[in-house]
Amino acid sequence: MGELVWIDLGRAPYDEAMAVQREQVEQTLRNRKRAECVILVEHDPPVITLGRAANEGNVVMTPEQLEAMGFQVRRVGRGGDVTYHGPGQIVAYPILRLDERGRDVHAYLRNLEEVILRVLGRLGVAGERIEGLTGVWAAAGKVAAIGVAVQRWVTYHGFSLNVCPDLSHYRAIVPCGLDKPVTSVSELLGRKVETSQVKPLVIEFMVEVFGFERAVEGER
Repeated sequence: MGELVWIDLGRAPYDEAMAVQREQVEQTLRNRKRAECVILVEHDPPVITLGRAANEGNVVMTPEQLEAMGFQVRRVGRGGDVTYHGPGQIVAYPILRLDERGRDVHAYLRNLEEVILRVLGRLGVAGERIEGLTGVWAAAGKVAAIGVAVQRWVTYHGFSLNVCPDLSHYRAIVPCGLDKPVTSVSELLGRKVETSQVKPLVIEFMVEVFGFERAVEGER
């Protein structure tokens, strides 16, 4: 499958990251031979996103409360319900061609879960799938959420992995519309883990799971 280009935006507002993602998707649609890529970002300021199937009732704080906390709110084109993104959470946006990968969105979702499970395993965390649900869980709760979109078999949006976020921020929502607790790598290990320690693992296992030869850093 050649090279996987990775682009690390560091901490960036949601709208800025979305502009980079849209540009990468458009370039991939125009040039089917260009390298596939994955964008990594920590959204700052924090943002609540509502997917295509979102129930607005799953945002439990008022607009005034959210504004006081410095939260943004965005409606987005991914699948799924309501979720939260903020500092301490790695968000990965893979821009991949599913027409070269069997045109199977369900298989793609399982592969994203596999990337996360391998990252957790390397860190010493036992992650698991729950039948009938998308995402990755551990003993104390959900540790990673997934919500994707596909345009002409090019993927966008992706997954978020809780490394060391402020978990109290999740009180603003019912995450993914599920009455289940949320956790993080740091909470599960009982020590602070930095996103800088985990990002290389995300790239490593994106390469491994999706069959790339290597990863190279790209420009934003």
